[in-house]
Formats: sequence, C-alpha cells, structure tokens
Amino acid sequence: MQAQFSWDDQTIRRTFIRKVYAILMVQLFVTVAIVALFTFCAPARFFIQTNPSLYMASYLTFFATYIALSCCGDLRRQVPWNIILLVVFTLSMAFMMGFVSSFYNTKSVVLCLGITAIVCFSVTVFSFQSKVDVTSCQGVLFSLCVVMLLCAIMLSIVVPFGYVPWLHAIYAVLGAILFTLFLAFDTQMLLGNKRYAISPEEYVFATLSIYLDIIYLFSFLLQITGGGRD
Repeated sequence: MQAQFSWDDQTIRRTFIRKVYAILMVQLFVTVAIVALFTFCAPARFFIQTNPSLYMASYLTFFATYIALSCCGDLRRQVPWNIILLVVFTLSMAFMMGFVSSFYNTKSVVLCLGITAIVCFSVTVFSFQSKVDVTSCQGVLFSLCVVMLLCAIMLSIVVPFGYVPWLHAIYAVLGAILFTLFLAFDTQMLLGNKRYAISPEEYVFATLSIYLDIIYLFSFLLQITGGGRD
C-alpha cells in the first residue's frame, strides 16, 4: 500500500509539473511575442512610447490580478476564473515588458532574452539534478530582499540630486542574483523533492511565481547590459 501511495504521489507530481510548464511556455511565448513587436516594429514602438497612460493602465491591471491570484486561494483554484485572471495578468505584464524594452536598442533586448533563456535552462537543470536544498534558504533570500530594499531607498533619495550609475548597477546586479535564486527556489518547490514543496492544487500559483521570477530576471539583466535606443 505504501508503494502504491508513493507511485500515485509521483504520478500526480509529474502531471502537476507538466501542467505548470505547459502554461508557463504559453505565457513566455506571448511575452516574447509582445516584446518583439514593440522592439522591432517602429509604428508600434512609437505608439506605446507616446501613450504612457497605457503603461499605467497595464500596471494597475497587473497589480489587481496579482493581488487576486496571490491572496485569494479559493479564487485561484476556481476554474475558469483562475485561468481568466492568469490570462489578463500575463497580457498586462507582457505589455509592461514590451513598453520597457521599447526604450532599449534591439541588440540589447535580444542579448538579454538570450541570457535569460540560458540562465533559466541552467537553473532548471540545477534544480532537477542538484542535492542542494534551496527551499531551506529563506533566510538568505530574505537578507538579499532587505539589501535590495535599502538600495532602492538610497536610489530614490539620490536620484533627485543626480543619477549614480554604480549604485544603479549594484541594485540591478543584486536583483538579477536574487531572482535567479528565487527561480531555483520556486522550481524546487514545484518539483517537490526537497524539504518544502507546493501543493499540486496550486498550479496557477506555481506558474505565477516562476513566470515572475523569469520576467524580473530579464528586466534586471536589461538594466545591467541594455543600451538606450538612439
């Protein structure tokens, strides 16, 4: 009976992992398509750059759907509302990333997309193969979050008096490192083979977490290596 239960748990976990990665691939495809549209298509790029109110609208939509999916457990487990909210969330975040990417030159955007893909692949392989338990390192992640918060406060104080490139670079590097660690953390939570694991019922929340890790990693890499558009 124990062997049967173990086999059932493994089957459920594999189905859960496949479902999460299937949804995640669709999210990333939509996001890359919108980023490419606003990066390579000059009319679309000009339109969004001259209408910043669209960015604010997409940000408010992103924030509302994120709060709903993160804080309302019953809602994110209720079909079809969880899928509808996830679609709206993905479109709003993709539009925001497309808006931000439109201000960087094409080579920088393509380079950051490539680096993000390599980092994500490497972290995923690490999470599948490594015996290191990242899920037990909440203290390290919390400390890095505090350091990032302090850097953000310093930037907000210093920027009105003049831009400080090295401080912004430190903030961006810390952000890239932090969300790489969060990606490993959330991936191991998804796999369920370490100390902590996420419930197979929470496929929307698992997808949301990994998607945000990848998006924030891309945005910080863009700040590090990205060059402004002429």
